[in-house]
Amino acid sequence: MVTADETQASLAGAWRLMLGKADGQRLLDLSADGFWNSFYAMVVAVPALVVGWVGIANEIGDPGAFSTRLSLLVRLAAVDFGAWVLPLAGLALVAPRVGIGGRFVAYVVASNWASAIIAWLMLPAALARLLLPEGSGVAGFVSVACFLLSMVLTWRMTNAVIGKGPAVATAVFSGMFAGSLVVLFALQGLLGITIPQDAYTSG
Repeated sequence: MVTADETQASLAGAWRLMLGKADGQRLLDLSADGFWNSFYAMVVAVPALVVGWVGIANEIGDPGAFSTRLSLLVRLAAVDFGAWVLPLAGLALVAPRVGIGGRFVAYVVASNWASAIIAWLMLPAALARLLLPEGSGVAGFVSVACFLLSMVLTWRMTNAVIGKGPAVATAVFSGMFAGSLVVLFALQGLLGITIPQDAYTSG
């Protein structure tokens, strides 16, 4: 079980990395236990993610059918967590072949905790989508702004952790982003979920 102090230290370390400060790694537990414990970040992210799932369920689910909405929430969770974990598994296969095998553990630990932070940074977009009228320009602006901020912070985290220069960081960032999208769309199709196009920058 990850303690509150360990969680706080890990989030602080990830945040420093997202600001481009490589010394944030000192706050991360890069041991074998720390590697597996970093997936506890999913639990940290759940409250923020639920808001996004509820917003999407409101748009595409049947408001009068509780069981249908619950099933949809479970499937949305499976999609998001699949898009979180499966690209990391793919990176495990290719990292040694592209010269970043030595940074794999650090990247996974940092990425997991950073993803929890990103989930909370995206919360204003999810709330705007949930609370503001459909088609609101404000909701769209907040969604795009949060999405772009998350991309910048994720790239900076990647660059700080990989430590091999912007070109390699960009390649890793792009590969992981593309992998996440592939998994996202594949799982949506497999689980029978059709999400409005404008939902992708808010959840």
